[in-house]
Amino acid sequence: MATTRLEERLLASLGKLQAAPIRFEAVSDVPKGGVLCALPALLALGLLRHSQEHFRLPAGYYPLETIFLSVAFLGLARVPSLEAMRYEPPGEWGRLLGLDRIPEVRTLRAKLEVLCEEGQAVRQWSGQLAREWMEAQPESAGTLYIDGQVRVYHGHLTELPRRYVARQRLCLLGTTDYWVNAMAGQPFFAVTQAADPGLLQTLEEQIIPRLLEEVPGQPSPQALEANRYLARFTMIFDRAGYSPEFFRERWKQRIAVITYHKFPQGQWAEEEFSLRPVRLVNGEEVELWLAERGTRLSNGFWVREVRQRDESGHQVAMLSTDYLRDLGGVAVALFARWCQESFFQYMGRHYGLDRLIEYGTEPLPETTTVVNPAWRRKDQEVRRERAVLVRVQAQFGALSLPPQAEPEAVAAYEQEKGRQLEQLQQQEQKLAQLKAERKALSRHLTLKELPEVERFTQLRTTKKHFVDTIKLIAYRAETALVALAREKLARSEDARSLIRQIFESAVDLCPDMEQKTLTVRLHWLSSGIHDAVLEHVCAELTATETVYPGTDLRLVFEPVGPSQIPRDQES
Repeated sequence: MATTRLEERLLASLGKLQAAPIRFEAVSDVPKGGVLCALPALLALGLLRHSQEHFRLPAGYYPLETIFLSVAFLGLARVPSLEAMRYEPPGEWGRLLGLDRIPEVRTLRAKLEVLCEEGQAVRQWSGQLAREWMEAQPESAGTLYIDGQVRVYHGHLTELPRRYVARQRLCLLGTTDYWVNAMAGQPFFAVTQAADPGLLQTLEEQIIPRLLEEVPGQPSPQALEANRYLARFTMIFDRAGYSPEFFRERWKQRIAVITYHKFPQGQWAEEEFSLRPVRLVNGEEVELWLAERGTRLSNGFWVREVRQRDESGHQVAMLSTDYLRDLGGVAVALFARWCQESFFQYMGRHYGLDRLIEYGTEPLPETTTVVNPAWRRKDQEVRRERAVLVRVQAQFGALSLPPQAEPEAVAAYEQEKGRQLEQLQQQEQKLAQLKAERKALSRHLTLKELPEVERFTQLRTTKKHFVDTIKLIAYRAETALVALAREKLARSEDARSLIRQIFESAVDLCPDMEQKTLTVRLHWLSSGIHDAVLEHVCAELTATETVYPGTDLRLVFEPVGPSQIPRDQES
């Protein structure tokens, strides 16, 4: 379908062509051509900057750059998966790539297989991009948000450990991705855990060593020695990371943390709170009732405790070892954690971040530590019998003898009370026995120590890591266009939906070989206000003087708005 460049395809099949040349033709009404508006940002964010350095493709029809651009454009156009490409017009997509058609699903999967053959190259590429993003945002890289996101698995290739999924309130099979984001929700990188050891262990073993090497602008040893309250950077996470010992050990490395207080003691007096103006991460200025104390944790470590009180009197308790950040800054930094939650929701809904890319499993290291399944089953029995004991205790305490009871009622009461007491004692003995049996079992085992039937493997991660990295670049490119749109929008919250509308719009392509330009004419949008924003975005994109990869054509963006097509004459 849509294969019109037959000679080049024949040469490629014979191994006589390294890659087909990118060549554009004048065409009109190419659907979803608005994704070309993201190309300047995609290239600026490094989509193709290191592709030749880390990846190679054998001789064939499709150039290396086309594979990267195809995945990025499909993500921006909200094509939910690679399989969904079967229902997209291949020739129309090919016009946006300068070819006769986009790679079909089987071809694209084969290309991804070659690119991801060496997982180390994919990790090096994504790591290099993460370092560059941090260096480009040194002020954001100093405050990092870490949170886990469970990717539920419904297949049958392997029996992955169960973990709690907060959005469904169930324990389901899946893997956990620990994400590191900036304050505004911009992603840096993620760490995948098939056997989830928990947030604290993942931070200590995989995330913090990487941050110590990659976070830019860290103070020198001399500066740290001169100021005892100065930190290298600040990590922010939820109550899953609450640990007084962890806080103290991190401060020995001069790493600050901000999180919620898991065990706040009582309510603070209203007189301690003062109304303070603060600026939220979205630029909005609000006033919050805030108070602060010094708090000594259970291990003797002193931290800052900050509380925010709302109109109802409810108090939110926060802990911080960032001793130099002002009082309002601590509260704003922790409240901005919801930007990361919004990032998870948006990426799952619009970019299919939770979808599988490939089928198959790969072995885990035998030294991987997992929860002993036998201990987990015994722990479930303990919890179940403890709940039964609580009910029996409540029934025993609720049974009472009415005043001036008849002798028959007294006898019945004593008989029932004795029966319940015996049941209570039996339940206590049963619970004590189960606790002893649980104590005799090891809570954690290595994968090698598990019985053969209890062992599991992990889902393949290399292709998903590769595709997810391109999706992160696409999300960052979309966010850059959102920032441009907000410069002309009165309602800034409408900017992201407007950019999605631009991506969905049709375009006309007008190449000019003499002037060496490729003019992208975008069709007008749903209202005059949106057209004004589109004109501003097109002017800013044209000013970047971006050259389409693989050609010498400079991109020029022009809106075809009311000045060219009167609205009352639209056909």
